[in-house]
Amino acid sequence: MRSSWFGRLLALFLIVPIAELALLIWIGGRVGFWPTVGLIVLTALIGSWLARREGWNVFNRLQNKLASGGLPGRELTDGLIILVSAALLLTPGILTDVVGFLGLIPPTRAWIRKRLQARFRNAIEGGNASVFMMQPADPFNQTSSPIEDAEIIEDV
Repeated sequence: MRSSWFGRLLALFLIVPIAELALLIWIGGRVGFWPTVGLIVLTALIGSWLARREGWNVFNRLQNKLASGGLPGRELTDGLIILVSAALLLTPGILTDVVGFLGLIPPTRAWIRKRLQARFRNAIEGGNASVFMMQPADPFNQTSSPIEDAEIIEDV
């Protein structure tokens, strides 16, 4: 398990930036510096607009699902995909922008959602899923109530 995570982190933090840089240099050599910068700015603008629009759509669907008493599994998964896609669009580069856009377009997001939900289902059914719950922080570091003994006095 540990080597699997190491490989993924290596790809994420080493291989992807090198590939992004190589692709940007290649595009810059083909079309020039300023058109390449323009492409990066254009994808950032379109991506931020699309992420905001799709995020609000999913948020409204989530609220409607909760108001009707349903469980918003699809909406939460879509929200996660949109969040990761928006983060990828913030990363300068062509490859991350392409992957980010794929998560923002509804048909490809549906395909990603189906794969994620199948993966979640397999992890749960296989007993490989774990739940992590955080408890609210106690700012005064008190494990019990400060009142140790009290008497109730009724006002008659």
